[in-house]
Amino acid sequence: MDRSGSHVAETAFKSLARHVQDTEAYTIIEETLKMICKVIVVNPLDLMCNCYGSHVLRSLLCLCKGVPLDSPEFHGAKGSKVLAERLNLKVSHLDGNDSQHLQQGFPSLLKFLVSGMMNCTKEDMKTLQVDQYSSLVLQTALKLLAGNDQELLHIIPVLLGCNKENLAEGKFIDMIIAGETVESMKEPAFSHLMEVILEVAPESLYNNMLTKLLKNSLFELSSHPCGNFVVQALISHARTKDQMELIWEELGLKFADLLGMGRSGVIASLIAACQRLQTHEYKCCEALATAVGSKNETSKFIVPRILFLDSYFSYDDKSSWSWPGGAKMHVMGSLILQAIFKFQSEWIQPYILSVTSMDAEHVLEAAQDARGARVIEAFLASDASTKQKRRLVVKLRGHFGELAMNLSGSFTVERCFNAGNLSLREAIASELLAVRTELSKTKQGPHLLRTLDIDRYATKPDQWRSKQASKQSAYNEFFVAFGSSESKSTKSNKLLYNASMDTSGHEELNIKKDIDGSLISTSVVDDTSSEKKGRKKRKRDVASEDAVGSNRAIEKAVKNFLSSSTPDKKRHNASNQRLKI
Repeated sequence: MDRSGSHVAETAFKSLARHVQDTEAYTIIEETLKMICKVIVVNPLDLMCNCYGSHVLRSLLCLCKGVPLDSPEFHGAKGSKVLAERLNLKVSHLDGNDSQHLQQGFPSLLKFLVSGMMNCTKEDMKTLQVDQYSSLVLQTALKLLAGNDQELLHIIPVLLGCNKENLAEGKFIDMIIAGETVESMKEPAFSHLMEVILEVAPESLYNNMLTKLLKNSLFELSSHPCGNFVVQALISHARTKDQMELIWEELGLKFADLLGMGRSGVIASLIAACQRLQTHEYKCCEALATAVGSKNETSKFIVPRILFLDSYFSYDDKSSWSWPGGAKMHVMGSLILQAIFKFQSEWIQPYILSVTSMDAEHVLEAAQDARGARVIEAFLASDASTKQKRRLVVKLRGHFGELAMNLSGSFTVERCFNAGNLSLREAIASELLAVRTELSKTKQGPHLLRTLDIDRYATKPDQWRSKQASKQSAYNEFFVAFGSSESKSTKSNKLLYNASMDTSGHEELNIKKDIDGSLISTSVVDDTSSEKKGRKKRKRDVASEDAVGSNRAIEKAVKNFLSSSTPDKKRHNASNQRLKI
């Protein structure tokens, strides 16, 4: 617990961690740690509540589990990973405790240390709940025990203040102290602890917390600066449609109130959970649209207002609010819109109408902002019709070269290219050709120039047009045979990202890549062949070679499509999918 001594203790643990894999040293290290744990569990309270002692204790817990001692996610840090998980963008990092980073640990010592700390601090649990440093220790212990339901069913009720009698009767939640516990969730330390509790709780215990502890308190907690994060965690870890029904009953009609209070994270979590569990999807879209507008207004204002949530809701006369030029777009507003554009097109028509009705200057400003660019990309990847997508793309005409020079803008340019017809694609290619030299010097430039085949466009524009036409033809033929990419009956399922679900929402993109890759390979072979046979013969055969390339592309796409449809392949793809916020 000494400022300097704590560094010595942590260095000692790190030194031991380096030798854990040594079979001969393992037993000696285990005995050493066992002696340390025995000393700690005699009086853990002071150590847990001490600034330096808390950090040392968390390192010891990590060493016992076999995870890196300096891992921020096990030391209480809550970064973008948690947000990504809550919005269905990433599988929980606690699933299996990220087994690829696990080394040999001491599971019996971890159990001994945690249970010893719990047994010795039961009477002081109210203090531990609201203390910043003890909360961090408890969060680390829970994260390290994720998946060990037997231990968690014993520890979590103790953390919530459940007495011995209730535990003996199998009652996880003590209704007498429920009100006090909910009130404690408004404290920063306990709200962080509750987030982790809800994340790791076994399903039976989660259901108890929802129905007996948190029911009828959700809006109150959602309105609080700290309590709202507890509600976000509760929503994000709902397991069933029935659980979402209980949550929706309390919050479904409160979208406008929550957004007005700056609780957009609760709304984003609700939308993501409804997508994941496939319930209340249309109601979500309708409630959000109503929250940022009125029945007397047109739909065109919906997307701009969500892009600038804080600006809109802080404006006194909302009916006269206008696009705040130069202002940064709202992070959570951007994430909400990205989630909305994953729904079926018939549910999000007001949003589609709004984004396609934006002024050209506003579309450009959105594309130049990393948050706005993500929204445009989400729309272009949505279930909206090709015609609607091109209505937006044409508004960026004349600015593609400028956008490509920016890292986030380059992704938007690529999306626009894929959504465009041949004339739009050629317009984009000509604008990139004009800035090719400067663009090639940027980080993203070489990839973009190669993907859009700008070198071929510069030297052989007719051949480039032919190849683009072949790609589109191959793509169209594939979906004539295997189904439309915009099938409304399956699109919503395809776009949901969940650990237990297939990530076939990216299937269409993979098919496009297969077709493009095959055609590029064919064109390389064709070019080599043309040098040998002569330019005249190459010109005569270009049409037939394009047809051959198209057929090869379809064959490859079909082969990959069929091979990827097996359950094992789907699970493999799902586990390896990586999406960034």
